[in-house]
Order: sequence, then structure tokens, then C-alpha cells
Amino acid sequence: MTRPELFYDLGSPYAYLAVERAERVVGVAPVLRPVLLGAIFAARGHGSWSQTPARAEGIAEVERRAAAYGLPPVRWPPGWPANTMFAMRAAVWADRRGGGAPFARAAFRRAFAGGEDLGDVAALARAGDDAGLPGGEIQAAIADRAIKDELRARTEAALALGVRGVPTLRAGGRLLYGDDRLDEAAPTDRA
Repeated sequence: MTRPELFYDLGSPYAYLAVERAERVVGVAPVLRPVLLGAIFAARGHGSWSQTPARAEGIAEVERRAAAYGLPPVRWPPGWPANTMFAMRAAVWADRRGGGAPFARAAFRRAFAGGEDLGDVAALARAGDDAGLPGGEIQAAIADRAIKDELRARTEAALALGVRGVPTLRAGGRLLYGDDRLDEAAPTDRA
């Protein structure tokens, strides 16, 4: 059986919620797939709820879900949402080094439990260190043409697959968009 895949962007609080609970809900750790949400928004012709009048309602919903899931209280990074291009390049770098999942979890926790701005390369380096990676290499990695091209290719492949936002879980031949849809991929034989 193929492991589920979870497409994410480090700027998405709903992706944070999904990454934190996916293994518990689905019964297996999904393969984490970094994509650039801004490029997906551009391809779809619209942006985030965080830039609409529904912002306060969305923030309250994320905070409510985090509490319901037993996660620490959400601490919003200053100026959220930040441009996540560097953060997602760092995620691709970490994935190439075999530490993609630990890096994603560390970066998400720094952003949404610690209130750190992932637009700051120093915060990304700390997340790398937290994940057991050489965080000091992130500055060079995010400038690397191969990393830039790989993030673009991963995002284009996700779009071609039908990913229209994050988090999206690909499981059992289905794409489940939204942290609130993870339960649809849960094993039916759980007691």
C-alpha cells in the first residue's frame, strides 16, 4: 500500500494542524510534500482567506481547532502571513537531505507555537538545527538554483495532480483538501 502524501506550505496554519495530527488520524506518517502555496493561488486566480474580511474568523477557527486537537495555543508570527518562498526552499533542501518531515514539524512549531517569522532566515536555521540538520547551510540553500527549480517543479506537479490548496492529503486515490478532511482517510477498522 502506498503511503499517503500530505502537500503543505509552511505559511499555512491549517497545514500546521494537519502535519501535527496526520499520523495519529491516518494511522501512518504521510510523506510530506512541500509546495509553494502562493504559486498555487496565482494559478487558481485567488489568494488566502487571511487577506479577506474573514481573517478574524479564520484565525479564531485555527485557534479553536488547535485547542481541540490538544496542540499548544497558536502564537501568530508578526505580520502573518509572510512570504514563504525562502521557507519552502528550505523545506525542499531539508527533504533532499532526508530530514524533510522533522524540518517541517520544527518550522511549523516555531511559526505557530513559537510565533516566529519564517521569512527570517535565522528562524529557518533554528528550525534546521531543531531537526538535526545543519541550519547554517540554509542561507546558501535557498539561493541555490537547483533548489529553486525543484520547488517550482514540485509545485507544478502538485497542480497537475489536482492540488488546489494546502493542506491536501493524497490517500487511496483521492485528494482531500483541508485539515478537516483528514478523518476521511482514517482506517475504518480502528477501535
